[in-house]
Amino acid sequence: MLKEHFNVFRRSMIFFDMCLVALAAGAGYLLRDNIHGIYPFRDYLALLPVYLFIWAGALRFFDVYKSFRVKPIIDSLMDVWKAALAAFIIFGSFSYALHLGYVSRSLIVIITVVAWILLTAEKIILMYFFRFVRARGLNYRNILIIGSGPLAKQFIEIVEQHSEWGLRVIGLVDNDSAMQGQVINGYKVIGSFDDIPSIVHNNVVDEVVFVTPRSWLDKIETIMHFCEVEGLKVHVAVDYFQLKFSRARPGDLGGFPLLSFENTSSRLWGLLVKRFLDIIVSGIALVILSPVFIITAILIKLTSPGPVFFRQERSSLHGRRFMLYKFRTMVEGAEDKKAALMAQNVMSGPVFKMENDPRVTPLGKYLRKFSIDELPQFWNVFRGDMSIVGPRPPLPKEVQGYDSWHRRRLSMRPGITCIWQVSGRNKIVDFNRWVELDLEYIDKWSLALDAKIFFKTFPVVLFGVGAK
Repeated sequence: MLKEHFNVFRRSMIFFDMCLVALAAGAGYLLRDNIHGIYPFRDYLALLPVYLFIWAGALRFFDVYKSFRVKPIIDSLMDVWKAALAAFIIFGSFSYALHLGYVSRSLIVIITVVAWILLTAEKIILMYFFRFVRARGLNYRNILIIGSGPLAKQFIEIVEQHSEWGLRVIGLVDNDSAMQGQVINGYKVIGSFDDIPSIVHNNVVDEVVFVTPRSWLDKIETIMHFCEVEGLKVHVAVDYFQLKFSRARPGDLGGFPLLSFENTSSRLWGLLVKRFLDIIVSGIALVILSPVFIITAILIKLTSPGPVFFRQERSSLHGRRFMLYKFRTMVEGAEDKKAALMAQNVMSGPVFKMENDPRVTPLGKYLRKFSIDELPQFWNVFRGDMSIVGPRPPLPKEVQGYDSWHRRRLSMRPGITCIWQVSGRNKIVDFNRWVELDLEYIDKWSLALDAKIFFKTFPVVLFGVGAK
Protein backbone atom coordinates (compact mmCIF):
# COMPACT_ATOMS: atom_id res chain seq x y z
CA MET A 1 0.00 0.00 0.00
CA LEU A 2 1.07 3.59 -0.60
CA LYS A 3 1.09 4.42 3.09
CA GLU A 4 3.13 1.36 4.06
CA HIS A 5 6.20 3.55 4.68
CA PHE A 6 4.19 5.62 7.14
CA ASN A 7 2.92 2.43 8.81
CA VAL A 8 6.48 1.14 9.21
CA PHE A 9 7.48 4.47 10.72
CA ARG A 10 4.47 4.41 13.06
CA ARG A 11 5.27 0.89 14.29
CA SER A 12 8.87 1.94 14.86
CA MET A 13 7.68 4.96 16.83
CA ILE A 14 5.41 2.77 18.97
CA PHE A 15 8.38 0.52 19.75
CA PHE A 16 10.58 3.53 20.58
CA ASP A 17 7.83 5.01 22.78
CA MET A 18 7.58 1.76 24.73
CA CYS A 19 11.34 1.91 25.25
CA LEU A 20 10.93 5.42 26.66
CA VAL A 21 8.12 4.28 28.96
CA ALA A 22 10.30 1.38 30.17
CA LEU A 23 13.12 3.89 30.73
CA ALA A 24 10.69 6.08 32.68
CA ALA A 25 9.76 3.08 34.85
CA GLY A 26 13.42 2.52 35.71
CA ALA A 27 14.05 6.23 36.31
CA GLY A 28 10.91 6.50 38.42
CA TYR A 29 12.01 3.58 40.52
CA LEU A 30 15.42 5.15 41.14
CA LEU A 31 13.85 8.52 42.05
CA ARG A 32 11.39 6.86 44.42
CA ASP A 33 14.14 4.74 45.93
CA ASN A 34 16.20 7.86 46.71
CA ILE A 35 13.20 9.41 48.42
CA HIS A 36 12.03 6.38 50.33
CA GLY A 37 13.18 2.77 50.36
CA ILE A 38 11.02 0.35 48.36
CA TYR A 39 11.06 -3.25 47.21
CA PRO A 40 13.85 -4.66 44.98
CA PHE A 41 13.45 -3.78 41.28
CA ARG A 42 13.03 -7.43 40.27
CA ASP A 43 9.71 -7.45 42.18
CA TYR A 44 8.37 -4.88 39.70
CA LEU A 45 9.63 -6.50 36.49
CA ALA A 46 6.58 -8.78 36.20
CA LEU A 47 4.36 -5.70 36.04
CA LEU A 48 6.37 -3.97 33.31
CA PRO A 49 4.65 -5.78 30.36
CA VAL A 50 1.25 -4.84 31.81
CA TYR A 51 2.33 -1.21 32.21
CA LEU A 52 3.68 -1.08 28.64
CA PHE A 53 0.48 -2.64 27.28
CA ILE A 54 -1.64 -0.02 29.07
CA TRP A 55 0.51 2.82 27.76
CA ALA A 56 0.46 1.45 24.20
CA GLY A 57 -3.33 1.16 24.32
CA ALA A 58 -3.73 4.67 25.73
CA LEU A 59 -1.45 6.24 23.10
CA ARG A 60 -3.32 4.47 20.29
CA PHE A 61 -6.74 5.33 21.75
CA PHE A 62 -5.96 9.05 21.86
CA ASP A 63 -4.62 9.01 18.27
CA VAL A 64 -1.09 10.02 19.20
CA TYR A 65 0.17 8.21 16.08
CA LYS A 66 -2.50 9.48 13.68
CA SER A 67 -1.11 12.10 11.29
CA PHE A 68 0.75 13.76 14.15
CA ARG A 69 3.00 15.71 11.79
CA VAL A 70 0.12 17.72 10.31
CA LYS A 71 -1.69 18.48 13.56
CA PRO A 72 -1.12 21.61 15.62
CA ILE A 73 1.64 20.99 18.12
CA ILE A 74 -0.59 21.81 21.08
CA ASP A 75 -3.14 19.19 19.95
CA SER A 76 -0.46 16.51 19.70
CA LEU A 77 0.88 17.37 23.16
CA MET A 78 -2.63 17.31 24.62
CA ASP A 79 -3.08 13.81 23.17
CA VAL A 80 0.06 12.68 24.99
CA TRP A 81 -1.21 14.27 28.21
CA LYS A 82 -4.58 12.49 27.89
CA ALA A 83 -2.81 9.18 27.28
CA ALA A 84 -0.61 9.73 30.35
CA LEU A 85 -3.64 10.48 32.53
CA ALA A 86 -5.49 7.43 31.21
CA ALA A 87 -2.47 5.17 31.81
CA PHE A 88 -2.16 6.51 35.38
CA ILE A 89 -5.84 5.85 36.15
CA ILE A 90 -5.95 2.40 34.54
CA PHE A 91 -2.71 1.11 36.06
CA GLY A 92 -3.59 2.64 39.43
CA SER A 93 -6.98 0.91 39.36
CA PHE A 94 -5.32 -2.34 38.26
CA SER A 95 -2.82 -2.33 41.14
CA TYR A 96 -5.54 -1.37 43.65
CA ALA A 97 -7.92 -4.09 42.45
CA LEU A 98 -5.20 -6.75 42.79
CA HIS A 99 -4.07 -5.37 46.17
CA LEU A 100 -0.49 -4.82 45.00
CA GLY A 101 0.67 -3.11 48.16
CA TYR A 102 4.25 -2.72 46.96
CA VAL A 103 3.08 -0.46 44.11
CA SER A 104 2.50 2.88 45.82
CA ARG A 105 0.58 5.80 44.35
CA SER A 106 3.64 8.01 44.60
CA LEU A 107 5.65 5.51 42.52
CA ILE A 108 2.95 5.47 39.81
CA VAL A 109 2.81 9.28 39.81
CA ILE A 110 6.59 9.64 39.45
CA ILE A 111 6.82 7.09 36.62
CA THR A 112 3.85 8.65 34.80
CA VAL A 113 5.31 12.15 35.02
CA VAL A 114 8.73 10.98 33.79
CA ALA A 115 7.12 9.06 30.90
CA TRP A 116 5.01 12.09 29.98
CA ILE A 117 8.09 14.35 29.94
CA LEU A 118 10.09 11.94 27.77
CA LEU A 119 7.25 11.33 25.30
CA THR A 120 6.42 15.03 25.08
CA ALA A 121 10.05 15.92 24.36
CA GLU A 122 10.23 13.18 21.72
CA LYS A 123 7.06 14.36 19.94
CA ILE A 124 8.25 17.99 19.88
CA ILE A 125 11.60 16.98 18.40
CA LEU A 126 9.98 14.75 15.76
CA MET A 127 7.36 17.32 14.75
CA TYR A 128 9.92 20.08 14.25
CA PHE A 129 12.32 17.71 12.50
CA PHE A 130 9.78 16.52 9.92
CA ARG A 131 8.50 20.04 9.30
CA PHE A 132 12.08 21.14 8.75
CA VAL A 133 12.72 18.25 6.32
CA ARG A 134 9.46 18.71 4.40
CA ALA A 135 9.99 22.46 4.10
CA ARG A 136 13.14 21.67 2.10
CA GLY A 137 11.37 19.25 -0.22
CA LEU A 138 13.03 16.13 1.19
CA ASN A 139 11.68 12.72 2.18
CA TYR A 140 9.10 12.49 -0.61
CA ARG A 141 8.24 9.69 -3.03
CA ASN A 142 7.24 10.76 -6.53
CA ILE A 143 4.19 9.06 -8.01
CA LEU A 144 2.82 9.05 -11.55
CA ILE A 145 -0.95 8.63 -11.82
CA ILE A 146 -2.38 6.70 -14.77
CA GLY A 147 -5.92 8.01 -15.28
CA SER A 148 -7.65 11.39 -15.08
CA GLY A 149 -11.29 10.60 -14.31
CA PRO A 150 -13.35 10.89 -11.10
CA LEU A 151 -11.40 8.11 -9.37
CA ALA A 152 -8.12 9.89 -10.09
CA LYS A 153 -9.53 13.12 -8.63
CA GLN A 154 -10.65 11.27 -5.51
CA PHE A 155 -7.23 9.65 -5.17
CA ILE A 156 -5.45 13.03 -5.44
CA GLU A 157 -7.70 14.47 -2.72
CA ILE A 158 -6.80 11.59 -0.40
CA VAL A 159 -3.07 12.05 -1.02
CA GLU A 160 -3.33 15.80 -0.33
CA GLN A 161 -5.19 15.14 2.92
CA HIS A 162 -2.31 12.93 4.14
CA SER A 163 0.90 14.84 3.65
CA GLU A 164 2.45 12.66 6.36
CA TRP A 165 2.61 9.84 3.78
CA GLY A 166 5.26 11.83 1.90
CA LEU A 167 3.80 11.44 -1.60
CA ARG A 168 4.26 13.94 -4.44
CA VAL A 169 2.19 13.69 -7.64
CA ILE A 170 4.39 14.57 -10.62
CA GLY A 171 1.54 14.39 -13.12
CA LEU A 172 -1.19 12.31 -14.74
CA VAL A 173 -1.35 10.19 -17.88
CA ASP A 174 -4.50 9.60 -19.94
CA ASN A 175 -5.35 7.15 -22.69
CA ASP A 176 -6.54 10.07 -24.83
CA SER A 177 -3.65 12.18 -26.18
CA ALA A 178 -6.06 15.14 -26.53
CA MET A 179 -6.15 15.36 -22.73
CA GLN A 180 -2.48 16.41 -22.58
CA GLY A 181 -2.08 19.79 -20.92
CA GLN A 182 -5.39 19.57 -19.05
CA VAL A 183 -5.25 20.34 -15.31
CA ILE A 184 -6.89 17.86 -12.92
CA ASN A 185 -7.13 18.99 -9.28
CA GLY A 186 -4.09 21.22 -9.79
CA TYR A 187 -1.96 18.61 -11.60
CA LYS A 188 -1.27 18.45 -15.34
CA VAL A 189 -1.92 15.58 -17.71
CA ILE A 190 1.66 15.23 -18.99
CA GLY A 191 1.14 12.62 -21.67
CA SER A 192 -0.68 9.62 -23.08
CA PHE A 193 0.03 5.90 -22.75
CA ASP A 194 2.60 6.07 -25.55
CA ASP A 195 4.54 8.75 -23.64
CA ILE A 196 5.00 6.72 -20.46
CA PRO A 197 8.52 5.38 -21.27
CA SER A 198 9.85 8.90 -21.93
CA ILE A 199 8.08 10.28 -18.83
CA VAL A 200 9.67 7.59 -16.65
CA HIS A 201 13.12 8.06 -18.20
CA ASN A 202 13.08 11.87 -18.00
CA ASN A 203 11.59 12.24 -14.51
CA VAL A 204 12.16 10.78 -11.08
CA VAL A 205 9.29 8.30 -10.71
CA ASP A 206 9.29 6.08 -7.61
CA GLU A 207 5.85 4.52 -7.97
CA VAL A 208 3.08 4.30 -10.61
CA VAL A 209 -0.57 4.30 -9.60
CA PHE A 210 -3.27 3.06 -11.97
CA VAL A 211 -6.56 4.78 -11.14
CA THR A 212 -8.46 3.82 -14.25
CA PRO A 213 -12.01 2.79 -15.17
CA ARG A 214 -12.88 -0.86 -15.76
CA SER A 215 -12.98 -0.27 -19.53
CA TRP A 216 -9.21 0.36 -19.49
CA LEU A 217 -8.23 -2.95 -17.90
CA ASP A 218 -7.30 -4.54 -21.21
CA LYS A 219 -5.15 -1.51 -22.12
CA ILE A 220 -2.97 -1.18 -19.04
CA GLU A 221 -1.39 -4.65 -18.97
CA THR A 222 1.37 -3.60 -21.41
CA ILE A 223 2.18 -0.56 -19.24
CA MET A 224 2.31 -2.74 -16.13
CA HIS A 225 4.78 -5.06 -17.87
CA PHE A 226 6.91 -2.04 -18.78
CA CYS A 227 6.91 -0.84 -15.13
CA GLU A 228 7.83 -4.36 -14.00
CA VAL A 229 10.83 -4.44 -16.35
CA GLU A 230 11.85 -0.94 -15.22
CA GLY A 231 11.72 -2.02 -11.57
CA LEU A 232 8.97 0.42 -10.60
CA LYS A 233 6.47 -0.33 -7.86
CA VAL A 234 2.97 -0.45 -9.30
CA HIS A 235 -0.37 0.08 -7.53
CA VAL A 236 -3.74 -0.62 -9.11
CA ALA A 237 -6.83 1.03 -7.63
CA VAL A 238 -9.58 -1.55 -7.26
CA ASP A 239 -12.51 0.70 -6.48
CA TYR A 240 -14.25 -0.38 -9.66
CA PHE A 241 -17.49 -1.12 -7.87
CA GLN A 242 -19.22 1.91 -6.39
CA LEU A 243 -20.49 0.21 -3.23
CA LYS A 244 -22.07 2.38 -0.57
CA PHE A 245 -21.06 0.55 2.61
CA SER A 246 -18.45 -2.12 1.89
CA ARG A 247 -14.75 -1.54 2.34
CA ALA A 248 -12.17 -3.26 0.13
CA ARG A 249 -9.46 -5.37 1.76
CA PRO A 250 -6.78 -7.26 -0.21
CA GLY A 251 -5.83 -10.74 0.87
CA ASP A 252 -5.21 -14.26 -0.34
CA LEU A 253 -6.47 -17.79 0.21
CA GLY A 254 -3.67 -20.32 -0.01
CA GLY A 255 -1.73 -18.04 -2.33
CA PHE A 256 -4.75 -17.21 -4.49
CA PRO A 257 -5.13 -13.39 -4.51
CA LEU A 258 -8.53 -12.12 -3.42
CA LEU A 259 -10.12 -8.72 -2.97
CA SER A 260 -12.66 -8.77 -0.16
CA PHE A 261 -15.47 -6.27 0.31
CA GLU A 262 -16.65 -6.02 3.90
CA ASN A 263 -19.60 -4.02 5.22
CA THR A 264 -18.92 -4.77 8.87
CA SER A 265 -15.96 -3.89 11.02
CA SER A 266 -12.72 -5.72 10.15
CA ARG A 267 -11.01 -4.64 13.36
CA LEU A 268 -10.22 -8.18 14.45
CA TRP A 269 -8.40 -7.22 17.63
CA GLY A 270 -11.20 -4.89 18.64
CA LEU A 271 -13.79 -7.62 18.09
CA LEU A 272 -11.69 -10.06 20.11
CA VAL A 273 -11.50 -7.55 22.96
CA LYS A 274 -15.27 -7.04 22.65
CA ARG A 275 -15.86 -10.78 23.03
CA PHE A 276 -13.43 -10.98 25.96
CA LEU A 277 -15.25 -8.12 27.71
CA ASP A 278 -18.59 -9.81 26.99
CA ILE A 279 -17.43 -12.94 28.80
CA ILE A 280 -16.06 -10.99 31.78
CA VAL A 281 -19.05 -8.63 32.17
CA SER A 282 -21.71 -11.31 31.66
CA GLY A 283 -19.95 -13.69 34.06
CA ILE A 284 -19.74 -11.02 36.76
CA ALA A 285 -23.36 -9.99 36.12
CA LEU A 286 -24.64 -13.56 36.49
CA VAL A 287 -22.92 -13.84 39.88
CA ILE A 288 -23.82 -10.39 41.25
CA LEU A 289 -27.41 -10.50 40.01
CA SER A 290 -28.10 -14.03 41.24
CA PRO A 291 -30.17 -12.72 44.23
CA VAL A 292 -32.29 -10.71 41.76
CA PHE A 293 -32.75 -13.86 39.66
CA ILE A 294 -33.95 -15.83 42.67
CA ILE A 295 -36.35 -13.11 43.90
CA THR A 296 -37.77 -12.53 40.42
CA ALA A 297 -38.27 -16.25 39.85
CA ILE A 298 -40.18 -16.58 43.15
CA LEU A 299 -42.38 -13.56 42.35
CA ILE A 300 -43.22 -14.91 38.88
CA LYS A 301 -44.20 -18.27 40.34
CA LEU A 302 -46.35 -16.64 43.05
CA THR A 303 -48.20 -14.22 40.75
CA SER A 304 -49.06 -16.25 37.64
CA PRO A 305 -49.11 -19.89 36.50
CA GLY A 306 -46.47 -21.02 34.05
CA PRO A 307 -42.70 -21.34 33.76
CA VAL A 308 -40.25 -18.79 35.16
CA PHE A 309 -38.34 -18.35 31.91
CA PHE A 310 -39.62 -17.53 28.46
CA ARG A 311 -37.65 -19.30 25.73
CA GLN A 312 -37.85 -18.12 22.13
CA GLU A 313 -35.85 -18.80 18.99
CA ARG A 314 -34.14 -15.69 17.65
CA SER A 315 -31.85 -14.84 14.75
CA SER A 316 -28.20 -14.01 15.41
CA LEU A 317 -25.15 -13.26 13.26
CA HIS A 318 -25.95 -13.71 9.53
CA GLY A 319 -29.15 -15.61 10.32
CA ARG A 320 -27.77 -18.15 12.81
CA ARG A 321 -30.47 -19.21 15.24
CA PHE A 322 -30.28 -19.54 19.00
CA MET A 323 -32.58 -19.88 21.99
CA LEU A 324 -33.05 -16.57 23.82
CA TYR A 325 -33.98 -16.53 27.51
CA LYS A 326 -36.07 -13.93 29.32
CA PHE A 327 -38.08 -13.83 32.51
CA ARG A 328 -41.69 -14.56 31.58
CA THR A 329 -43.76 -11.35 31.60
CA MET A 330 -46.86 -12.65 29.82
CA VAL A 331 -49.59 -15.14 30.58
CA GLU A 332 -49.00 -18.72 29.57
CA GLY A 333 -49.81 -19.33 25.89
CA ALA A 334 -49.35 -15.65 24.98
CA GLU A 335 -47.84 -16.46 21.57
CA ASP A 336 -51.04 -18.27 20.53
CA LYS A 337 -53.02 -15.05 21.18
CA LYS A 338 -50.71 -12.80 19.16
CA ALA A 339 -52.52 -13.24 15.82
CA ALA A 340 -55.74 -11.79 17.27
CA LEU A 341 -53.89 -8.63 18.37
CA MET A 342 -52.01 -7.86 15.14
CA ALA A 343 -54.47 -5.09 14.24
CA GLN A 344 -53.26 -3.13 17.30
CA ASN A 345 -49.58 -3.22 16.29
CA VAL A 346 -48.12 0.29 16.69
CA MET A 347 -44.87 -0.50 14.84
CA SER A 348 -44.39 -0.23 11.11
CA GLY A 349 -42.65 -3.11 9.39
CA PRO A 350 -42.33 -6.76 10.47
CA VAL A 351 -42.04 -6.05 14.23
CA PHE A 352 -44.95 -6.37 16.67
CA LYS A 353 -45.38 -3.85 19.52
CA MET A 354 -48.60 -2.63 21.10
CA GLU A 355 -49.82 -0.34 23.88
CA ASN A 356 -51.23 -2.01 27.00
CA ASP A 357 -50.75 -5.55 25.73
CA PRO A 358 -53.44 -7.62 27.59
CA ARG A 359 -51.14 -10.64 27.62
CA VAL A 360 -48.68 -8.92 29.98
CA THR A 361 -49.08 -9.84 33.65
CA PRO A 362 -49.19 -7.13 36.38
CA LEU A 363 -45.71 -8.15 37.54
CA GLY A 364 -44.56 -8.36 33.93
CA LYS A 365 -45.27 -4.65 33.40
CA TYR A 366 -42.71 -3.74 36.08
CA LEU A 367 -40.21 -6.31 34.87
CA ARG A 368 -40.44 -4.82 31.38
CA LYS A 369 -40.38 -1.21 32.53
CA PHE A 370 -37.04 -1.65 34.24
CA SER A 371 -35.72 -4.31 31.80
CA ILE A 372 -35.44 -6.93 34.56
CA ASP A 373 -36.97 -9.44 32.14
CA GLU A 374 -33.86 -9.07 29.95
CA LEU A 375 -31.36 -10.13 32.64
CA PRO A 376 -31.29 -13.84 31.71
CA GLN A 377 -29.80 -12.78 28.38
CA PHE A 378 -26.48 -12.40 30.18
CA TRP A 379 -26.40 -16.19 29.89
CA ASN A 380 -26.82 -15.84 26.11
CA VAL A 381 -23.92 -13.36 26.12
CA PHE A 382 -21.75 -15.69 28.19
CA ARG A 383 -22.46 -18.53 25.75
CA GLY A 384 -21.61 -16.39 22.73
CA ASP A 385 -25.10 -16.16 21.19
CA MET A 386 -25.23 -12.43 21.93
CA SER A 387 -23.08 -9.47 22.95
CA ILE A 388 -23.63 -6.84 25.63
CA VAL A 389 -24.04 -4.16 22.94
CA GLY A 390 -25.46 -4.81 19.48
CA PRO A 391 -28.67 -4.75 17.44
CA ARG A 392 -31.58 -6.45 19.19
CA PRO A 393 -32.08 -10.09 18.05
CA PRO A 394 -35.15 -10.46 15.80
CA LEU A 395 -37.52 -13.38 15.39
CA PRO A 396 -36.80 -15.57 12.35
CA LYS A 397 -40.33 -14.81 11.13
CA GLU A 398 -39.59 -11.08 11.32
CA VAL A 399 -36.40 -11.58 9.30
CA GLN A 400 -38.45 -13.24 6.55
CA GLY A 401 -40.38 -9.95 6.21
CA TYR A 402 -37.24 -7.80 5.99
CA ASP A 403 -36.43 -5.68 2.97
CA SER A 404 -33.00 -6.40 1.53
CA TRP A 405 -31.33 -3.43 3.27
CA HIS A 406 -32.83 -4.44 6.64
CA ARG A 407 -30.83 -7.66 6.64
CA ARG A 408 -27.54 -5.81 7.11
CA ARG A 409 -28.45 -5.45 10.78
CA LEU A 410 -27.72 -9.20 11.03
CA SER A 411 -24.07 -8.59 10.10
CA MET A 412 -23.19 -7.85 13.77
CA ARG A 413 -23.75 -10.11 16.75
CA PRO A 414 -27.01 -9.06 18.50
CA GLY A 415 -26.90 -7.41 21.90
CA ILE A 416 -28.81 -6.82 25.13
CA THR A 417 -28.67 -3.06 24.62
CA CYS A 418 -28.29 -0.92 21.51
CA ILE A 419 -28.64 2.59 20.10
CA TRP A 420 -32.39 2.00 19.72
CA GLN A 421 -32.73 1.29 23.44
CA VAL A 422 -30.85 4.40 24.56
CA SER A 423 -32.68 6.54 21.99
CA GLY A 424 -36.16 6.04 23.38
CA ARG A 425 -36.87 2.33 22.86
CA ASN A 426 -40.57 1.88 22.08
CA LYS A 427 -41.04 5.61 21.52
CA ILE A 428 -39.55 4.85 18.09
CA VAL A 429 -42.44 3.26 16.19
CA ASP A 430 -40.93 3.46 12.70
CA PHE A 431 -39.12 0.18 12.04
CA ASN A 432 -37.04 1.77 9.26
CA ARG A 433 -35.74 4.34 11.74
CA TRP A 434 -34.90 1.53 14.16
CA VAL A 435 -32.88 -0.24 11.44
CA GLU A 436 -31.16 3.02 10.47
CA LEU A 437 -29.95 3.37 14.07
CA ASP A 438 -28.62 -0.21 14.03
CA LEU A 439 -26.80 0.37 10.73
CA GLU A 440 -25.34 3.60 12.10
CA TYR A 441 -23.97 1.56 15.01
CA ILE A 442 -22.52 -1.09 12.66
CA ASP A 443 -20.87 1.46 10.36
CA LYS A 444 -19.35 3.46 13.23
CA TRP A 445 -18.60 0.57 15.57
CA SER A 446 -15.75 0.90 18.04
CA LEU A 447 -15.09 -0.17 21.61
CA ALA A 448 -15.56 3.46 22.64
CA LEU A 449 -19.04 3.49 21.06
CA ASP A 450 -19.90 0.27 22.89
CA ALA A 451 -18.83 1.85 26.18
CA LYS A 452 -20.89 4.97 25.47
CA ILE A 453 -24.04 2.93 24.76
CA PHE A 454 -23.41 0.67 27.76
CA PHE A 455 -23.21 3.54 30.24
CA LYS A 456 -26.13 5.36 28.62
CA THR A 457 -28.26 2.26 29.23
CA PHE A 458 -28.20 2.65 33.03
CA PRO A 459 -30.35 5.81 33.30
CA VAL A 460 -32.68 4.48 30.59
CA VAL A 461 -33.24 1.28 32.59
CA LEU A 462 -33.44 2.96 36.01
CA PHE A 463 -36.09 5.43 34.88
CA GLY A 464 -37.88 3.08 32.49
CA VAL A 465 -37.49 5.45 29.53
CA GLY A 466 -39.57 4.36 26.52
CA ALA A 467 -40.63 1.04 28.09
CA LYS A 468 -43.98 -0.61 27.33
